[in-house]
Amino acid sequence: MANVVLNENNPQTSNTKNRLSWLWSEYSVIIAFLIIFIAALIMNPRFIDMNNQLNILMQVSIIGIVALGMTIVMLSGGIDLSVGSVLVLVGVCTVLALNATGSIFVAIVTALLVGSFAGFLNGLMVAKGRIASFIATLGMMAAARSIALYITEGGSISGKVTGFTAIANNNLGMIDYPIIIFFVMTALVYILMHKTRFGRYVYAIGSNEKAALLSAIRVDRVKIGVYSFAGLLVSVAAIIEASRLNSVSSSSTGVQYELDAITAVIIGGTRMTGGRGKIIGTFFGVLILGILNNMMNLMNVSPHLQGFVKGLIIIIAVVFQKKE
Repeated sequence: MANVVLNENNPQTSNTKNRLSWLWSEYSVIIAFLIIFIAALIMNPRFIDMNNQLNILMQVSIIGIVALGMTIVMLSGGIDLSVGSVLVLVGVCTVLALNATGSIFVAIVTALLVGSFAGFLNGLMVAKGRIASFIATLGMMAAARSIALYITEGGSISGKVTGFTAIANNNLGMIDYPIIIFFVMTALVYILMHKTRFGRYVYAIGSNEKAALLSAIRVDRVKIGVYSFAGLLVSVAAIIEASRLNSVSSSSTGVQYELDAITAVIIGGTRMTGGRGKIIGTFFGVLILGILNNMMNLMNVSPHLQGFVKGLIIIIAVVFQKKE
């Protein structure tokens, strides 16, 4: 009587394990999204309500746009801790320009310039100054918030042009403009990172910076471009944030946005060490974060415990990354 033994040396068993490993590696964030979505639906029937779904998308749109920029930075092997402070500084400058000129166009251009310049300074410190991204952006975080506080004398600033609020508060059908902007930005950043030479260079630098240098990639220029583009995306988020309430608080606007953005990026599968991750992963990471926040609100979980949950999610996500 012949015995058939299946073990790890069996080609069929090995192929099956390889396929499962590949599926988990490529689609783990989507699988996690579906599991969390179904669990939320089971736990609270109100979750599936269309208004609630649109509310989730609206709530994550600003962080989602910031997280797209954070993804590019982390793919290059860096990190940006200044996004929340830069966002409030951009918001303050936007409202100042709006009130001074009465022109929405001038306000938007001002926002894009201020955010891009802040990102450019971050990139310059990292690429040319050889300062660790953690330190460089930590300094920018303190400086940008401080300038915003100084300009507003520690208070808030309100817009005087009512049409400015239409950016964040109008809708196309049932879908609010911020949601549409978030989806459009996701598509554009996806094309940039997965279909262009710039995106390939970012992945190459994040994977092995020395090898990228030997491959004649202008690493310094790419890094400056990475941080500048991240600042540009922060500007877009700041415009929406300022438009939503028609005001900006220098002390509370943008607080802990860097934590939410980093959480979404890590949930989406982007490695802290750079070189590996996908924009679509960040997109689903943002949605997962939105669902979790929404469920905690529906279940009346204390706001003071929500930060604990986010921190726990970061740790679990990093542990799973190390096991891949």
